[in-house]
Amino acid sequence: MLDRPTVLTRTFIAFFDSEKAGGVLLILCTLLSLIIANSLLGPAYQQLWQARFLGLSVEHWINDGLMAVFFLLIGLELERELYVGELSSLSNAVLPIVAALGGIALPALIHFSLNAGTPAQAGAGIPMATDIAFALGVLALLGKRVPASLKIFLTALAVMDDLGAIIVIAVFYTAEVSLAYLFGAFAVFATLVLLNRRFRVMSLLPYLLGGALMWFLMLKSGVHATIAGVLLAFAIPFSSRAEDQTSPSHRLEHLLHKPAAFIILPLFALANTAVVINTGWQDDLLSSNSLGIILGLLLGKPLGITLLCFIAVSIGFCRLPQDLGWRHVFGAGLLGGIGFTMSIFITNLAFADNEQFVNAAKIAILLASISAGVLGFLWLKMALSRR
Repeated sequence: MLDRPTVLTRTFIAFFDSEKAGGVLLILCTLLSLIIANSLLGPAYQQLWQARFLGLSVEHWINDGLMAVFFLLIGLELERELYVGELSSLSNAVLPIVAALGGIALPALIHFSLNAGTPAQAGAGIPMATDIAFALGVLALLGKRVPASLKIFLTALAVMDDLGAIIVIAVFYTAEVSLAYLFGAFAVFATLVLLNRRFRVMSLLPYLLGGALMWFLMLKSGVHATIAGVLLAFAIPFSSRAEDQTSPSHRLEHLLHKPAAFIILPLFALANTAVVINTGWQDDLLSSNSLGIILGLLLGKPLGITLLCFIAVSIGFCRLPQDLGWRHVFGAGLLGGIGFTMSIFITNLAFADNEQFVNAAKIAILLASISAGVLGFLWLKMALSRR
């Protein structure tokens, strides 16, 4: 990374502030969902999410429909980072990319080593993910003491982490593929790219209509429909000027921030954390799958991120920002262990036909994510007090 002081853009500050508020709301929705699911209203609450609408359950519409919009936002954020943000310069991008690779590989390896050859092997992707809303929400609680470069490092790390999770979903969690529908989806994507690059169409409407068609074709193809959201993001025109708020990509990203933070993710939390905690749930935490998730998030994330970054810096492949130390990198790694949204999302894909596995995995994710958040907060509070 560069040695000059880090300056935060207005876009980034607005993004960071929205993630802070969104993280608090996610926590409240999770607690509410757990309370209702384990009350007398539990059965009716579960049935609510399984109610059918246009051939799909409400939960399915949230996980495949609304989450596609969330993935569109991730794609727009990633596009911004690649063009004008922290990932636009190779010297700036190398450290968070290395961190993301370490934070993806070691947790997956830990889970796989405990579950290889068992039905739980499919869950190796669960501890790979970082919940950007929760992670930045916890970081925001530390206030103005947090160095700007640490905010950017954690954000870039989480965005790259999400990209890794998207690739894993597309490659490893697709059972059967209809080539005809898949070809149709990519044909729509190619058409939208042509509208952007060749004809310079700047209206959002054609892209949104094409994106809806691409989502339907991707849903029918067998590849998870949320991938359409990421593809759409890279088809929408983007301005290379950092503060240009008139480009379609910038306008759409700004438009989606609040709905994603205050509607989509809270609904996802309500629908997917309705976990019934039965007698003997503690025993499930000792299963190889739950241990793989917990150890992957609590140990694999911080160790993978810190060790791979340390190796890369030691051999001169990249360097730390001037206001960051290894204690800050390790603290960011702890916050990277907050899996939540993406981990639950991958759980639903990995164990779609095994409700017991899904229930146990969600409890493990919740406990590990809460622990990672608390440990990361306390560690960074101690580290920042030494500045």
